Amino acid sequence: MRRSRNHDLKIEDKPGSHFRILHGARCAYGAFHRQLQFHHSRAKYRLFGGAAGPGKTKALLCEAIRQAHLHKGSDSLLLRRTYPELESSLLAYFRRDVPRQLYRSYNEAKHVVTWSNGSTTRFGYCRNENDVYRYQGAEFLFIGLDELTHFTLKQWQFLTSRNRCPIPGSVACMAGASNPGNIGHAWVKALWVDKMPPGGFDRPEQYRKQDYDFIRAKLADNPIYANDAEYHRTLSALPEHLRRAFLDGDWNVFAGQYFDVFEFGRHTVRAEELRLEPWWPRWISIDWGFQHPSAVYWHCAVPAAVANGATTQDSVVGGRIITYREFVQSGLSPRMLAQGIAERSGRERISEVFLSPDAFAHRTSEASIAEQVGEVLTACGLPRPAPADDDRIGGWQLMYQLLESDSWLITDNCRKLIDCIPQLVRHDGRVEDIRKVDGDDPADAARYGLVSGGRLAGVGAAPSRFSADAPLRAGQSPPSNSPGAPRFVTGMPLGEQISRQISATDPTSRAIHTQRLESEARKQFRPKPLPRRRS
Repeated sequence: MRRSRNHDLKIEDKPGSHFRILHGARCAYGAFHRQLQFHHSRAKYRLFGGAAGPGKTKALLCEAIRQAHLHKGSDSLLLRRTYPELESSLLAYFRRDVPRQLYRSYNEAKHVVTWSNGSTTRFGYCRNENDVYRYQGAEFLFIGLDELTHFTLKQWQFLTSRNRCPIPGSVACMAGASNPGNIGHAWVKALWVDKMPPGGFDRPEQYRKQDYDFIRAKLADNPIYANDAEYHRTLSALPEHLRRAFLDGDWNVFAGQYFDVFEFGRHTVRAEELRLEPWWPRWISIDWGFQHPSAVYWHCAVPAAVANGATTQDSVVGGRIITYREFVQSGLSPRMLAQGIAERSGRERISEVFLSPDAFAHRTSEASIAEQVGEVLTACGLPRPAPADDDRIGGWQLMYQLLESDSWLITDNCRKLIDCIPQLVRHDGRVEDIRKVDGDDPADAARYGLVSGGRLAGVGAAPSRFSADAPLRAGQSPPSNSPGAPRFVTGMPLGEQISRQISATDPTSRAIHTQRLESEARKQFRPKPLPRRRS
């Protein structure tokens, strides 16, 4: 048992038994069961918490104290994302609960405490993405991040490079304390809960499960609040997604979640349970990327009668979209990506291929990304890609509506998409939009498929970017416009767009439809007249 004494102050630390900070007859800190698991875990990276109220922040502070007193002359770092958060949490606990006899001095300007044995702990914050670089050149035996999901993966990864200590016998380590939710939810959940490298993890082959230990704690694990009926009642009265996050510590739902209607089982289905008939419309959507992964999804329109449980064939209008295949990989050239798509498509009859609009503008030395993808696809009997509709807000709203009305199903082999959807959070400044984060490529690719290919399934399409109507809000019913209404995009020859929207085979019908669509296109792209000046 390690013991540190200073007059009437002592620290008792016995692995597997107890960890206490005693000040005379008063116990300034006594770790309860889950906190003790956290303190004595041997994993290099620890995550403590889940629900609200299990004593996460205080445990993180006392772990820094523990590390400082285990190794004389060491340095440690405690962080929050913003200074107001730091002031109201870690610093508030330090000033209120840490006995003055335990430390030699505290620099209010620099927020650095020097302990009685010469070790130091710095309190800091990283409001901006690049604020972590202020610690470049420093080295810390222990780094603790309170509310870890408020930080980005890149910030965490940079800080791991500062986690080192030359003191003999010391073992550098890091820890986080957090509830589910916020911008870092996806990567934190992947590393500690799902035990897998997250999207944006530069060297996934370097990931080792044994380095990451998740100590799950709930309100009931804290003796102070375990029998607090009033606080328990307060958490129980929260909206469903908040209650599940803060009371149950459920990492599949959290505050700020955009697709709070998404449910496993309701919106997912086992691939082997489906029978997709070869004559049902199918299409592909692609979100191009090189450093970031390219994400590709195959979609099928299920007729309304079949979607509703009938066995007779019926029109597709009013049916359901099934997303049934996934291909997500980084580092592929445009031609390699197209070849991979063709191989996975086999002999399926694909009606259309929708590609992210940036691929039509981005060029290599030989041709645009879209042209290179198209050359391979057409050689393999697949359609040449068309620019996908990139109306972000309208697209997210359509996705929400399809989930809410049970008009979209995802097969369980689309694992990255299923993991991505519940982790998307609202943008702080544009609540109708989703915040861009690493690993959201599957959602973007699926959005392209639902918006651009929705008319094939007869589902409500998101408002056109050329429409004067106000955008729908998430949760509203799908728009009542005809599912067959023509849609045109910029960046693609008009003749090719018109030919894609005509299914008739006889020359007379095709001529009539062509004339009608040309008229619609002229109306859509007609410049708006300037307002007349009043005389």
